[in-house]
Amino acid sequence: MSLPLTIAPNAGHATFLYAPYAPDLDRLDAHIAFIGMPFGNAYTPGAVSNDQTLAPDAVRAVTDRVSRGLERYDFDVGGPIYDNRPVKAVDVGNVPFDIHDHRSHFGRAEAAIRKILAAGAMPITIGGDHGIPIPIFRALDGEGPVTLIQVDAHIDWREHVNGVHDGLSSPIRRASEMDHIGEIFQIGIRSQGSARPEEVEAAKAYGANIIPAFEVHDQGIDAIIDRIPDGGRYYITIDADGLDPSVMPAVEGPAPGGLTFHQVRKLIHGLVRKGRVLGMDIVEITPSTDLHGITSIVAGRLIVNLVGAAVRAGYFDPPRA
Repeated sequence: MSLPLTIAPNAGHATFLYAPYAPDLDRLDAHIAFIGMPFGNAYTPGAVSNDQTLAPDAVRAVTDRVSRGLERYDFDVGGPIYDNRPVKAVDVGNVPFDIHDHRSHFGRAEAAIRKILAAGAMPITIGGDHGIPIPIFRALDGEGPVTLIQVDAHIDWREHVNGVHDGLSSPIRRASEMDHIGEIFQIGIRSQGSARPEEVEAAKAYGANIIPAFEVHDQGIDAIIDRIPDGGRYYITIDADGLDPSVMPAVEGPAPGGLTFHQVRKLIHGLVRKGRVLGMDIVEITPSTDLHGITSIVAGRLIVNLVGAAVRAGYFDPPRA
């Protein structure tokens, strides 16, 4: 069955942040492209359509709580989000799932990101579980070396689970195998996940910078930002459980002691100032357990902070003559 690379979102606000819907990726004219990737690669049949598949449209649905209007002053970024500049932000829709081919959406996801990058746009992705960044990482092979910044409670370094090598427990292990991925910073790690001692040892053998959440709390996020090399090309992957459940409660694996909104916001702004942020994803939101949409709203506000910071850093300004 032949499917397009993306399909229209299904939400009250059909696009994120009031962006025009632009499904034709071959004629994409944008600086920023919001894209939904609802489906990962499930470990069990019942998880094919998990709660996280609803997240891209749930985040779109709270657009009016993320931003009351694009003309409004936004104190997180120091003025209107786009700073009254001619920034073109579009929503390209969701990568669809083919019931006849349960893995083909990863190919569509990778192809979609490649087209977004080829158009010169920054991809900002809403998942989906944490398997969905794997095709994004693959599509960054022309952008290396890429410094990978992960915000998460878990290191996600499993070789496979139930024979599935590109599921939600494996994205950073898969990234580590890609030649264009350089340093990896794993920030907010705590509690227990799928990692066993052998996964921790594999991550350390690679040279991953594993930074527990309590190290961030004790040292401050500025000290962590200072450890990340300047002048890099960064990609940010945020698992919602990397933040404390008091901030993002609707997650599959909540653990106390997570990062605060302020810390993650400051990390995003710091990376934008240090070098070039190539894109970002936010994953692992479970809308059915959300309280007043707060988890989706926080996700939207983190995206706003990346966009607003990148605009003010001149990412999307026309080249000087």
